[in-house]
This record gives sequence, structure tokens and C-alpha cells, in this order.
Amino acid sequence: MSQLERTIDAVRGSQMLRLFLITGLALVLLVPIAMIWGLVSERQNRNREAAAEVSSKWGNTQTVIGPALILPYTARWTETTASGAIVHTGVRNAVFLPKNLRMKGRIDVDSRSRGIFKVPVYGLNVSVEGEFGQPNLVELGIDPSSVAWDRAHLAVGISDVRAIREQSAISWNDRQAPFMPGVNGFTEAVSGVHAPVAASAAESGYKFSFPLALNGSLAVYFVPFAETTSLQLTSNSPYPNFQGNWIPSERNVSENGFSAAWRISYLGRNYAQSWTTGTVVRKAIDESRFGVELAEPIDRYRMAERSVKYAGLFILLTFAFVWLIEVLAGTRVHPIQYLMLGAALCVFYLLELSLSERLSFSLAYGIASLAILGMVAAYSRIIFRHGQRAIAIAAGVAGLYGYLFVLLTNEDAALLAGSIGLFAILGGIMFVTRRVNWYSHGIRVPVSGPGSDS
Repeated sequence: MSQLERTIDAVRGSQMLRLFLITGLALVLLVPIAMIWGLVSERQNRNREAAAEVSSKWGNTQTVIGPALILPYTARWTETTASGAIVHTGVRNAVFLPKNLRMKGRIDVDSRSRGIFKVPVYGLNVSVEGEFGQPNLVELGIDPSSVAWDRAHLAVGISDVRAIREQSAISWNDRQAPFMPGVNGFTEAVSGVHAPVAASAAESGYKFSFPLALNGSLAVYFVPFAETTSLQLTSNSPYPNFQGNWIPSERNVSENGFSAAWRISYLGRNYAQSWTTGTVVRKAIDESRFGVELAEPIDRYRMAERSVKYAGLFILLTFAFVWLIEVLAGTRVHPIQYLMLGAALCVFYLLELSLSERLSFSLAYGIASLAILGMVAAYSRIIFRHGQRAIAIAAGVAGLYGYLFVLLTNEDAALLAGSIGLFAILGGIMFVTRRVNWYSHGIRVPVSGPGSDS
């Protein structure tokens, strides 16, 4: 044998160089993994576009702000100039919130499809009632004689007024008044409805009630617009995701739906019970929203994205299993065969993504895992020409897929489970290779005991 042949044989037999080669092959496979990651993002964006298209026709996420009593008044202020003092007058609005606000509603959830994408939509029916106290004009520095009582109105902010299903009216101190378009001076809401109401300085308070019937999608929110705000919601959705600064004080979730109740004091928000035009409270109102999201229990695209994040690690660990079989069994696996196994592992993420768009994520994950396990087991049988070794490789890959599913479905414990799993895998590799003499490839040597001379 020539010196060149001996050198090539030594290189081929070097486990250190083979480790570097295997690592390099795993890095090469990150290229298709990056392409799959891009595909997940693309499908996720298409899902968002489908949701936006359905919402634009059915109704967007709804936010109900109000009700609020609006009192127009004439304001006078003095401006000092070089030529003297000039008195200006103008019409402004005073906004007053209820003392008590009680809402009781039902959310009937359904879905609408755009191609293979399904979007959760709902119909909201809510009854609103409460009481206003006598507006405290002195607190805002308003002269009662400057108030245009005949132009008083009640305004309700609704984020998507296109989705109002039914014309409704307000009962105000047992008098009926129809709602009309626009918030009419209630600048804290972008859109909504208003109704003229009878108000005067002599009244001690006002009782009101009205119904709302709205379409919406994805979520519904309210604001605590009273000294005491209470809300009761029921729904046929078994997957509520409560959001906002307040979670329900009472809730019951079952496979048939949920019920929830909130009771909120105005002490927990960052705006007063009354203000005038020009007071900046819009941001504080937006920050005080609370409600419920009605999204799917498992976001398949988010789960697919999370699973792809582990792809590089799982390819490397699978290669490590194959390499261990090489070392322990004294066989040789060609780099092309490593690439074939790696390609099969990459296809898993494509199967998982495509199947999850038509099936539940858990079922899609199971089918994709079994398909790839069958392929890996059959190919390993060809590589090693030994059934037990193929079973060992398939068992290792099956363990990895089971481990990944635990990580995906237990997000809060993912870091703990991940660190423990990697610790166990590293410990297992160290244990099975404890008798390998790395200076003489494939030769097992006895482990030195406490009393040995070596």
C-alpha cells in the first residue's frame, strides 16, 4: 500500500474527522430548514390575510366604549394680545360617566372559511343598563347656565359600526330615543352611535338601558366606564383567552362553552368620571380594555414555527445516534446516506405544516412522525443490514419526536424539559461510549477500576 493510500485510509478511519464531517453535513441541512421556516411564515401571513378579508366583511374585533353622557356648553376664555384682552367664546363638550354600569351578553361563535383557512367569528348580543348621577358641573368649572341641555345626548363607542346588526333605541328615565350614527362630540371613540336624551340641572339622576347586537371576529373588549362596572358573558366557545387589565372574578369553562363575570371599580383605571373637550384620556381608556379572545386553542403556524426552531438540534442528535452505531458496531455509513436521513428529517416539517392546515395539529404531528419513522427505519435497515440496529435508530428518532411534542405542548415548562432532556441524552452518549478506545477505533477496553494501576 502506498503512502497516499495509507494517508487516505487514516483520514477515513479518523473518528475526529468524521465528527467534523457529520457536523458539516448537519449545517448544510440548515439551508432547507431555513427555506421551510420561510414557508411557515408565508403560510402564516396568508392565514392573517384570510382573517383580515373575512373580518372586513363580517366584522372586526369589537371594542365597546361607553356609554357616556355628553353635555355641550359655551366656553369663554380671554386671550391677551398687544392691543389688549380679547374674549373668545366657543362650544365645547363635557363628558360624564355612569355611577353604575351593568352588562350581560352572549357570544355565539362560528367560523368562516377562505380556502383552507378558517376564521373564528361571532355574534354578540348584550344588554346594557345603569344609572347616571347628577352631572357635577362645578367640579369642571362649568356655569350651569352655559349648558345647552336641549342638545344633551348619550354616546356609545363601537370600533366597527358596520357590523351593527339591528337598529336599537335607548330607554332614558322610561323615555325612548332612537340611536343615530356617529359619536357626536365623544372624541374618545373613533366611531359609534348616539341618542338625544332629556337632561336638566334639576334632575337628580338618570336611569338608562339599551341592547346592542354586533358581529365581530377574533375578540371582543369592553371598558370599565363607571364607578362600578359589572359584566357577565356566556358563549358556546370552549377556548376563551381572557385579556386586559382585569381577569374574570368568576369563570367556568367546559367543552360546551364558558361563562365569566367581571366586577371592576373605577379606582383601578387612570381617568376620572368626567372631563371636558381637550383633556387627553384616549390612551388611558384604550389601556383599560378588558375582554376575551376567541382564537383557536392551538395556533398551528406558531406550533410549526416552534418545532422548526429545534430542527438543527434534532438533525444533529439523529446523526449522533447513527454515528454511535458506527462506532459501537464497527460499521461505516457513507456521507450521502447521512444526507438522505437528514433530508427525511427535513420533510417531516413540511408534512407537519401541510397536514396541520387540514387536520388538528396533534393528529398532523402524529401522522408526520409515523411516516418519517417508517422511512428512517426502512433506510437504516438497508444501511446497517441489521434489524436491531435499524430498530435502535428508529427508537432514537421516535424518542426525539415524542420529546419535541412535549416541548411544543408544554410551553411554560419547555426550558426545564429541554435542559433535562439534553442532559439525559448527553449522559446516555457518555455511558454507551465509556468502553470505547478512541485511539484505536472500534476496540472496546475494560473500564479502569478503583484499584487498577492505569
